[in-house]
This record gives sequence, structure tokens and C-alpha cells, in this order.
Amino acid sequence: MELHKLTGLEFLTNMTNGAIPNPSISETMGIKAGEVKKGYVKFIAKADKRHINPLGGVHGGFAATVLDSVTGCAVHTMLEAGIGYGTVDLNIKMLRAVPLEKELIAEGNVIHISNKLGVSEGTLKDADGKLYAHATATCMIYR
Repeated sequence: MELHKLTGLEFLTNMTNGAIPNPSISETMGIKAGEVKKGYVKFIAKADKRHINPLGGVHGGFAATVLDSVTGCAVHTMLEAGIGYGTVDLNIKMLRAVPLEKELIAEGNVIHISNKLGVSEGTLKDADGKLYAHATATCMIYR
């Protein structure tokens, strides 16, 4: 499969169904792809002992990394083949402590897309809808 010929949506769909291997960050962060649509992604993430800070809680970098992933991937679903992107700005509100060993649902949605910028938002929630963190992101689109 020639990856550079796939649109962002095709690329992420193939990753979700296993035709393209997941990136190593998925293993490091305990992230699994769930659902991919144009302008939307859903991942499942679970913090474990690798993500603990010196005080014994889940490091804020866990939520930041997961939210950076879903906001960026949501933008990626909107891009044509051969087009790249990178996060320029990521704003996060940590609303409550992320629990250890609990599956959380991370969702990313595109708010705005233009020729050069993609703006998206992301949430990190549990199965009951309890919100742990929220983010907005701006991605530079490399055409």
C-alpha cells in the first residue's frame, strides 16, 4: 500500500482496521483506535503504571498526549492524499484526575478547516460521560 496516495481519512481508516500498523506512541500511551469519520475520531485510552507522576497520580502529559492525538487525527481525516499537518497550539483544561487502569473515551472533532489551518477540539471522558479533560488545537496544514 502506498501510504502517500491515501487521503487522511483513508489512512486512519486503514490504521483502525489493522491494514496499517499503529504508531509506537499508541503502545506507549495505551491508545486504541475506535472510530474514524470525516472530521471525527474516537480513541480508547487507558493510563497505567508507565504514566504515573512522582506524586503517584497520572501525569497530565497523558491527557495532553491523548488529546493532541485525537485533535490532530480529526484534522487529518479532512486532508487530501500527500498533505501533512502539525500541531501549532494545544490548549488543555484538566478537569479531574485521570484514573489508573480505566478505559477512557477520547474524541476529536474538527471545528474549522481552511487551506492552511485546521482547528479542532477534543474530550477525554469515561463511559458514563464524566469529563476528565478538554482541549482545543490548531494544526498547520502542509500543502
